[in-house]
Amino acid sequence: MFSQASDSSRRITGHIMTLFLFTKSDVLTTLLPITLFALAAAPHPHPNRILDTIIWIWMHLLKFDISNQIQDPEEDKMNKPDRPLPAGRITIQNAADLRWLLVPVCLIFSAMYGRQTLASSVCFEAFSIWYNEFGGNKTGLSKNLLTAIGYTCLEVGATIVAGSSPRIDSISARAVAFSCAVFATTLHAQDFKDEEGDRFTGRRTLVTLFPGFARMSMMIGVPLWSFCLSRLWNVDFVCSVVFIGYGMIVGGRFMVYRTASADKQSCKLYSLWFTVAHLLPGYWRFFYST
Repeated sequence: MFSQASDSSRRITGHIMTLFLFTKSDVLTTLLPITLFALAAAPHPHPNRILDTIIWIWMHLLKFDISNQIQDPEEDKMNKPDRPLPAGRITIQNAADLRWLLVPVCLIFSAMYGRQTLASSVCFEAFSIWYNEFGGNKTGLSKNLLTAIGYTCLEVGATIVAGSSPRIDSISARAVAFSCAVFATTLHAQDFKDEEGDRFTGRRTLVTLFPGFARMSMMIGVPLWSFCLSRLWNVDFVCSVVFIGYGMIVGGRFMVYRTASADKQSCKLYSLWFTVAHLLPGYWRFFYST
C-alpha cells in the first residue's frame, strides 16, 4: 500500500511538473509582470485575491502555451528541449485534449469575477486561436500585434480579479493602454534568444528579417519608454534617473552584445525592466491618488 501511495505521489508530481514546464519560460516575462501590474493598477487591490490573480493568469498562459507548443514541436527540440513535448513527458494528442479542456475551465473561472473578466478571457482565446491555429505568429508584424493584444486581455482580466470592483477605472485603463504600446514596440526583445531556431524553421520575425533595425529599436525604444513612463506616472527625479539609466543599459546591451548567450542575458534584464515598468501605476496610486 505504501508503494502504491508513493507511485501515485510521483505520478501526480510528474503531471504538475509537466504543466509547469509548459509555462516555465513565461514566468518571468508574463506571469510575474502581469501579476504585479494587476496589483499596482487595480483601484482597490484585495490581498485575499493575490492567489486568485496568479491562478487566473497562469491558467490562461497554460492554455495558450500548450496551443503554441503543439504547433511545431520540432522547433523546440532545437531551442527548448526541456519542454514537455520534445522531452516526451506528454503526447501531442493528450496536450491538445488538455488545451481544449482548459477553454471552458478558464471561461467559467473568469465568469466568477464579472462580465469584463469573462470578456477578457473570450478575447484572449479568440486571439490565441488566430495566433496559433491560424498562423498569426508566422510574421513579425502580426505576431507583435496579436501578442500585445493578448497581453492586454490578460492585464485587464487580472486587474479586475485582483481588485474589489468588477470593472477597471480610468487609471487602470490608461495603464493597460500604455503597457500594450510598450509591449508591442519592445516584445521582439524575446526573439533574439530564439533567432537561430526561428531561422531554422523559416519563421519571419522582426529579428530575422531586420536584425540591425531590431537591435537599434531596442537601444532607442527602451530608454525612450523609460523617460515617457517616468513622466506619465510622475516618478520623482532620483527614481526617474535610475529607471532611465537602467533602460539605457538594457537597450544598449542588445546593440553591443550579439552572441546567443548575451541575448539570453539581455532578455532577462529586459524582463526585469518590463516588470519595474508594470509597477509604475502603483507608484502613482500610492503618491497621487486621492
